[in-house]
Amino acid sequence: QVQLVESGGGLVQSGGSLRLSCVASGFSFNNEAMSWSRQAPGKGRELVASIGTASIWTNYADSVKGRFTISRDRTAVYLQMHSLRPEDTAVYYCCRSTTFASCGQGTQVTVSS
Repeated sequence: QVQLVESGGGLVQSGGSLRLSCVASGFSFNNEAMSWSRQAPGKGRELVASIGTASIWTNYADSVKGRFTISRDRTAVYLQMHSLRPEDTAVYYCCRSTTFASCGQGTQVTVSS
């Protein structure tokens, strides 16, 4: 059974930082690219960052380049977020590959101005 369990969301002031974690199980995690996506109220899902197997590549949405860093180890994928802005407020999802077909339940990130 595939499980993707996100944690680390919360309320932070503009300019602050958060680190999201996603513990994965039930599939060959080390053989798959992983990604973080987000969905703000009233908006569509946005791919924020993705990472290849063994961290051989990373990609970021233009909106988060230079502020967010995706990383992974043997069992989890992380999203370090700095210089957070109110427009980063969204539910953040950990997903297998770079599609939205298999994602966790999400963790809420709220950035106050």
